[in-house]
Amino acid sequence: MTDTKHEADVAFIKALAELLRENDLTELQVKREYGDDDSLNVRVSRMSQTVAAPVQVAVPAAAPAAAPAAAPAPAAEAPAAMDDPASHPGAVTSPMVGTVYMQPEPGAPAFISVGASVSEGDTLLIVEAMKTMNHIHAPKSGTIKRILVGDGDAVEFGTPLVIVE
Repeated sequence: MTDTKHEADVAFIKALAELLRENDLTELQVKREYGDDDSLNVRVSRMSQTVAAPVQVAVPAAAPAAAPAAAPAPAAEAPAAMDDPASHPGAVTSPMVGTVYMQPEPGAPAFISVGASVSEGDTLLIVEAMKTMNHIHAPKSGTIKRILVGDGDAVEFGTPLVIVE
């Protein structure tokens, strides 16, 4: 009887993996109850295609090998930081999926502008998620160097919003 149950569980897991692939999901978790003291917890996940991006970032490492001088290597890294705002040390990223609002209400002045000074804890912008207005605060004091999103833009988790230096 346990072999039949085992075979059914394996078939169930294979079906979940197929659902994962067909629907382009990265993770799926299911709990299957068999009785009071018997259940199966399954978590099927796969690496998303976005994970492959850091592999491409490693490509500039070949450039210093072509240039024997050690000084050009830091210069080569600076443009890479400019190309990818998420890798900038002053990047403030979105903690959630939502819609960006640059001001507290329509017609009001924006919270920030390029060149403005901010203190730690100041509101930089709002990300609305599920009808909840989430204030995104400055993680440190500094100057707004770049604003990477616009009012009404949709953002994903981890999207760079602002550069504070």
